[in-house]
Amino acid sequence: MENLLSLSFDYLSSFDGVKIRKGLRQLEGLLAQICLSRTTTAAERRRSMAIDGVAKSSPKDLASLSEDPAFREFFKLQEGFEWNVAIRLISCLERLLGKGSNGQNDLLLVSTLDLLRGVLLIHPPSRSLFAREIYMNLLLDLLDPSSCPAVQSSAVLTLVTALLEQPSITRCFENLDGLLTVTSLFKNRGTSREVKLKLVEFLYFYLMPETPYAGRDAASMHGGLHRSPSKASRLGSGARESREGEEGTRTTTEKQSLLGRYLNNVEDLVEDLRATAPFGTNFG
Repeated sequence: MENLLSLSFDYLSSFDGVKIRKGLRQLEGLLAQICLSRTTTAAERRRSMAIDGVAKSSPKDLASLSEDPAFREFFKLQEGFEWNVAIRLISCLERLLGKGSNGQNDLLLVSTLDLLRGVLLIHPPSRSLFAREIYMNLLLDLLDPSSCPAVQSSAVLTLVTALLEQPSITRCFENLDGLLTVTSLFKNRGTSREVKLKLVEFLYFYLMPETPYAGRDAASMHGGLHRSPSKASRLGSGARESREGEEGTRTTTEKQSLLGRYLNNVEDLVEDLRATAPFGTNFG
């Protein structure tokens, strides 16, 4: 597994789009092997071929995935800097963002974001990377109005994944004026309808009660890592300076007050949440 990761990382570190795409596909193939199980019996294979013409793969359930030797090996490798996939994908995003917006580059950005979301779901401790300002700023840079709608939508979904069960990262998002970034994009007349729907979904997610992740915090694993500032930092944006502390959870009421600084009728969003109670959430 280390050899495959090493080869993929070499491709991802390139400025050549073809090599980057190859590295992304190799990582995607590795994760597919870990998370998907092919039909095992001859009867199942024949049935699958008869219906779809190909042997289908089905997702492994979480219980079996945690006991899978390949998954356990992958998870263990992610605990160290050398083989951590998320940090390599973030570095790739930064290089791609510096190349500007064009069709092929936008496709690579979306593919990288899609793969990053999968890695953050498989290895939740990697989400702690986004407690660092430079990495959170990178996601916020992708929500710039000049980005293409596909990149914006994928960035919103990645932001949700990064904040999932991570109150300290949510505080970093707030301190870097993330709410201003999201609401400004939502109110921008040039923002597509699809992206606006994604942003509304994000705001519902943001307003939900916070539940910290129960696993080990991986922040110390990456604490010695240093990278150049993101695009916004290089432009000297003083609005995105994080304040220390404020790493505890916040209630829906507290977050409603914060969001109300930038958006009207936030109480309607909260009422919808209380009425629908998504995921069985108890709002008290």
